[in-house]
Amino acid sequence: SQLLALAVALFLIFVLFKPLNIKQQDFGEIPVFELVDFKLMELNEKGLTTVIKGNEGTRYIDRYLVNNIDYTDNTKKYLANMKAKKGIYRDGIIDLEGNIVYTREDGISFSTQKAIYNKETNIVVSSTNYIADIGQNKVTGSYIEYNNALETIKSQNVTVNYKLKER
Repeated sequence: SQLLALAVALFLIFVLFKPLNIKQQDFGEIPVFELVDFKLMELNEKGLTTVIKGNEGTRYIDRYLVNNIDYTDNTKKYLANMKAKKGIYRDGIIDLEGNIVYTREDGISFSTQKAIYNKETNIVVSSTNYIADIGQNKVTGSYIEYNNALETIKSQNVTVNYKLKER
């Protein structure tokens, strides 16, 4: 009779109680770390090569996401600086977006809304409208490819306001 009562109790537990259904959640990518009001500096045997500043930064395994990025490249003859609302830095490539201003210490500068900078080749490319200042000359266009190493500019749909020197 005790064996029968135990068998009935186990049968009722099996029928009446449902197992807990646990749902798995996908959390997506998890940041490695987050930074606030930061400055990252890269050094090599020649000295300081790169400075990245930002208001907020998130480091993932393969990239940095930076708000209000201020990127300085000191690897070539002229110091180059880029500022933007957002930047993604991955494997030497920086995708910039929003109010981008590129300046070089010799006076060349341009502004645009989207650009990609390749640290290895020192080339910055924007396929959105831009305004450039080269000395006292103003240039506008729909595409710009600027090579900081070779000091060359390629552009499309260009309008140039050029100031002639007086003698």
